[in-house]
Amino acid sequence: MNKSYFLLLGCLLSVITSYSQSVTDIINSVNLDSLSLTVKEFSGEVPTVVNGNTITILDRRLSNNNLAATYVFEKLDKLENMVVETQLINGDDNRRNIIATQYGTTHPEKVYMICAHYDAVANYCADDNASGVAALLEVARVLSGQCLENTIVYALWDEEEVGLIGSNYYAEQAKTNGDEILGVYNLDMIGYDGDNDQSFDIDVKRNNEGSQGMSDDIVAVLGSYPFKLNANIVIPGTEYSDHASFWNRGYPAVLVGEAWSEKDQNPKYHSKDDRFELFNLGYFHEMTKLSAGYMATKAVLTGVDHTVIQSGNSLKAIQESATYQWYNCTTGVAIADATFQTYLPTENGTYKVEITSGSCTEFSDCYEFGTLGLPTFLQSELKLYPNPVQSHLTVERSVAESADFTLYDVSGKLVLNLTSDKETTELQLNDLAKGVYFLSVESANKRGVYKIIKD
Repeated sequence: MNKSYFLLLGCLLSVITSYSQSVTDIINSVNLDSLSLTVKEFSGEVPTVVNGNTITILDRRLSNNNLAATYVFEKLDKLENMVVETQLINGDDNRRNIIATQYGTTHPEKVYMICAHYDAVANYCADDNASGVAALLEVARVLSGQCLENTIVYALWDEEEVGLIGSNYYAEQAKTNGDEILGVYNLDMIGYDGDNDQSFDIDVKRNNEGSQGMSDDIVAVLGSYPFKLNANIVIPGTEYSDHASFWNRGYPAVLVGEAWSEKDQNPKYHSKDDRFELFNLGYFHEMTKLSAGYMATKAVLTGVDHTVIQSGNSLKAIQESATYQWYNCTTGVAIADATFQTYLPTENGTYKVEITSGSCTEFSDCYEFGTLGLPTFLQSELKLYPNPVQSHLTVERSVAESADFTLYDVSGKLVLNLTSDKETTELQLNDLAKGVYFLSVESANKRGVYKIIKD
């Protein structure tokens, strides 16, 4: 079966946009259904799959949270552009931080961190802190398909509830290694808004310019987009969460969470009654969108334009001067020889394109393609030769009927167009430059697209 591409000019174009290239689009990509399902799975409200087995994560206490750790590891590990590691605390297999790194393509040494603790003190504990875990995983999901100038570290801490042990261990290692962490954005309890005033706290360390600078940047993001949130700047902020591990080692850090400064904290926290049903879902959604917007702003979106145009029976990537690989989304397999800017599917299905420009590689969304109607010519019904060709390409058909012959270069540009009702048709290619072309032959009853090499 030929895998080939062409742009049918003169037809009505439809534009398929994929992963966004603006902070606004990143914010709008945050999905409340995805967030809600993650909280329900992670707090044991509904079953989930870990290590290929259907299980319920009901208990995330210190002695019983390995399933929770594996859950977040698997969620991060399936994302694009992620390097995921398990950091054993003092070498203990049962005490582990989960660290995922999305390296910047321009300044990989500049690191911004978003983090949350995943352990708990009782069953369920949806707000404390399945809410922070779900938000982090959603931010990772929407940013993982993007190329970024700077590096993001997504960190899930163990043993916060027994003395910030996981984050202390990581922060001490980072300090010893001289890691440059430009900001630590800690999420802890972001699902409850009892008075529905959309207020939240940013806990800042007194006399710490980096921490206060982070707070200013969060407020700037808050004011730049239509969020339904009100920020309380708390100075000095609490030291009872994982950001304090970084404060104590001189790193800029803040805590972002519900409005304890207004005494509007979840009344059921630290108990088995901390359940998803207590969430203010609109507030939870806004808090996660703010987190995504802040991280996208600090990491700096870069990369390629992965807009795709459909025209007739073809798909074309808008990005010029790049390398391309088209994929069948159903199978996840790269399509052989589908490495050009335009692609003409030979069968209905779902397709995406991987685009590489410089050091940046991104995927488009998958696109459902279902416009093909005509069967393809059988090998016995159409032959063309010679191929490679230098001057004249001969096309022989088994039936003398009218057909349109259209030839395109690899960018989708139309270079030849004629109609013939002969069994044998000769195409004059003398004046064409050497390279790869695609010939479309379409009659009333059959169609076919063929890769032509001009020597």
